[in-house]
This record gives sequence, C-alpha cells and structure tokens, in this order.
Amino acid sequence: MYLILIGCEYAGTTTLADALNDWSKTTLGTDFKLIHDHYKLPDTKPHGFELTADEIEAFHRLSPRLTEAVQRHNLYYHTPWQSGSEENFLGIGLYFDELVFAPRYYGYGGEGEPGDRRLISRILEQRISRFRPDAVLILVQAAPDVIRKRMADDPHPYPVVPDADVEHIIQRFEEEYENSLIGHKFKLDTSNATVEETVAEFADKIQPYLTQSDLLRLALRQGSSS
Repeated sequence: MYLILIGCEYAGTTTLADALNDWSKTTLGTDFKLIHDHYKLPDTKPHGFELTADEIEAFHRLSPRLTEAVQRHNLYYHTPWQSGSEENFLGIGLYFDELVFAPRYYGYGGEGEPGDRRLISRILEQRISRFRPDAVLILVQAAPDVIRKRMADDPHPYPVVPDADVEHIIQRFEEEYENSLIGHKFKLDTSNATVEETVAEFADKIQPYLTQSDLLRLALRQGSSS
C-alpha cells in the first residue's frame, strides 16, 4: 500500500496517519513502519530523536537556497526510483506541501526559480506513476472555521499557516489535488467526523485500490480470525 495524505495544516493528516497505521496493523496484519512527515518546516520530529530548540534555531538560520537544496534531496529520497517494490509507504504532504508552502512561506520553489517545485513535482509524479502505480492520493479536508478552532485549541509549536491564509491554503491543496497525475485518489472530510469515523470512511473508499498483496493479507487476516 502506497498512501499520500495531503491537506491544510490542522486538517488532521498527522492524526489520521497514526490511526491508519493502527488500522493496517489490525486489518492487514502489517504496518507502515515509518510515517514520513518531513515537509512542514521545521521538521521537528525526523526519524529518531526530536530536534532540540538549539537545532531548530540553527535550521531557521539556513538560507532559502540551502533549505531548498535539503528539501529537494528529501523529496527525491522519498520517491520510488525502481520497480518491483511493494513496501508499504505512508507519506504526509511530500511535494504537495512544497508546492503550496515553499513559494509562500519558505522563500523558494516559485515558478521559473531554481528548484521550481511545479517542475520537480511533475518529475516525481512520473516516477510514482511508473514505479508505484498502486499509489493513492488522499486529500484530508476540514472547514475553515474548524481549522481555526483547532489552531486556537491546540496550537503547533512552529505553525506554518497563519489565520488569514486558511481559505487560500485550503484552495491551493484542492487545486494541486485536482491537478495531480496520480489516478487513484479520494477525499476525506474531518470537519465533523471522529477519527474512528474517518478511518471507517477510508476503509470503504480504499477498497477499489487495494493491491493483490493487500487483498491477500486481508484474506489471511480474516481467515485467522474466523
């Protein structure tokens, strides 16, 4: 299973990713091992130890040119480059976060600039389409008033999206979702749904996109529980 979750900050992508990992363990008997959530900067929780305040401050001192190079390598590293792999993958944001956030907030990646994220995203999508045709793109949505309430109730220590930009960022993710070359895709709205309800909706909508390996795991799991 190859899943990409995208959406405005506070829409619930990270919370849902953790829940989907649990769902996969229970339903398919396998997990995603790692959840790749490295594209809202600073990435305070890379795989391994959480960054210290000094390390985050040092990251903030990087120039946009250096940050662009680091993130470009990060993008290519997390994109398949050969066929034959059926390893589970769960990514949050990936190049979609860079498309939406980098030109507006990080100072790089705009059209015609070095590291133009629109050009890079097309290269990466071609690789995904070629080497992981089972990829499923999921747009996680929430209404603007819900986003703002979550911002106020549980603010992130290093937020990306300011209050005034919420509608614009929601629209940008919608645009990039519609423009994506990934053919397998669907939306989940978390505005009024519990995590459990959203996972149940996911479980229903993912059915047409389950691979033969997924279906075999599902059958074995169901057989062992009967």
